[in-house]
Amino acid sequence: MLKVEWPFKLIAYVLMPDHFHLIVNPKDGLIRELAGKLKSLTARRIIDEAKGFSFLKEKPEPDGSVHQVWQESFKAVPLWSPWLIWQKINYIHNNPIKAGLVRSAGDYRWSSFRSFYFGEHEPIEVDKKWWWEGDVQKLAKASAEWSAEMAREQNLK
Repeated sequence: MLKVEWPFKLIAYVLMPDHFHLIVNPKDGLIRELAGKLKSLTARRIIDEAKGFSFLKEKPEPDGSVHQVWQESFKAVPLWSPWLIWQKINYIHNNPIKAGLVRSAGDYRWSSFRSFYFGEHEPIEVDKKWWWEGDVQKLAKASAEWSAEMAREQNLK
């Protein structure tokens, strides 16, 4: 299991028909690398299980890959306060309502809402203790990286 091999806390999630949101806290702080590993593992499973769907690229990549399930984009936002974490958890859980898929967040099976608020462990259990020992240093580093990324994006505009 990935969480044993690469310890991380899964705090909240929602799987939507065309995208997903996660709040994760990898113990080693390597969020981009963890996201890449998660995307790789889930893409393989989706390709194997999603009968009738084609994820073939128009032409193979130089590394030989011929499938693409996930977009290349990835957005990491450091969550350094309980208020910000709660704001993102609420945003994630409200996604299915905003999309018109359900009337109540508790009715949507593919989110952490029921696990988070009612202790149900299906489909995936979440971690309610968000922080690891030593997270203060990781948060400072993540905040600096995020600030630099935002500055680069502003310079591109």
